[in-house]
Amino acid sequence: MSATPRSDVPVRLLAATPSRQAFLLLRTVFTLAPILFGLDKFANVLTDWPRYLAPGINDIVPGTAQQAMYAVGVVEILAGIAVALVPRYGALLVAAWLAGIMANLLIIGDFYDVALRDFGLFVAALALARLAVAEDHRESWRLIR
Repeated sequence: MSATPRSDVPVRLLAATPSRQAFLLLRTVFTLAPILFGLDKFANVLTDWPRYLAPGINDIVPGTAQQAMYAVGVVEILAGIAVALVPRYGALLVAAWLAGIMANLLIIGDFYDVALRDFGLFVAALALARLAVAEDHRESWRLIR
């Protein structure tokens, strides 16, 4: 019995290397998640976002905590778009943003578990940036040949 490729899966995905698959997976997640979380800053469906803003930071930003969350939402949406368009640099933007979120959470002092989760996301965003460099080299090699 010979193995035949499944017709419902594109051949280029079947032939993809594990690093290409990891790149595509991380790029998809770091595109969608920031956009969705950014949109939710305007709706507060997932949680009451203003409670995650450290009081000291709330004191120095203009407006209310909810208004600050609107700005945060815009930045997150733009970060997700940046990952989609230029993952090599968009992933670094997301990593920097996550570092800021972790600092904010540590200042609050009540959300160490969320800060730890965000540290894992931070590392994954850095991994995406490195995989994107490899993808850039792979694409330029294809153009040369």
